[in-house]
Amino acid sequence: MNEQVQIYIEKYPAAVVEMFKTLRQSIYDSTDVDLVETLWAKLPSYYAGESFVRLIPFKDHINIEASAAIKHKEELEGYKITPKGMVQVYVKQELPSEVLKQIFSETLI
Repeated sequence: MNEQVQIYIEKYPAAVVEMFKTLRQSIYDSTDVDLVETLWAKLPSYYAGESFVRLIPFKDHINIEASAAIKHKEELEGYKITPKGMVQVYVKQELPSEVLKQIFSETLI
């Protein structure tokens, strides 16, 4: 994990950190493209060229910014989609792992 991202994520509760690590691994598992992990505007971001996925942690949830998310709105029933098209997943919710991997794959082309 990028050192800046590691330092950034450590300030969150353990449940958020664990969810973040799971989501991060799903991002890497979803593509064969070499990803660049960095902080963009203090937000953990994963780039494949101009395409990106951002994981935006909060104290009790993580927002996932990925351009393909809106195409899977129906599959994400039960999860909030923010007005900006981000998927909001609370630590008490089960991660929709398969749908997210598909979203990550379609976004990071």
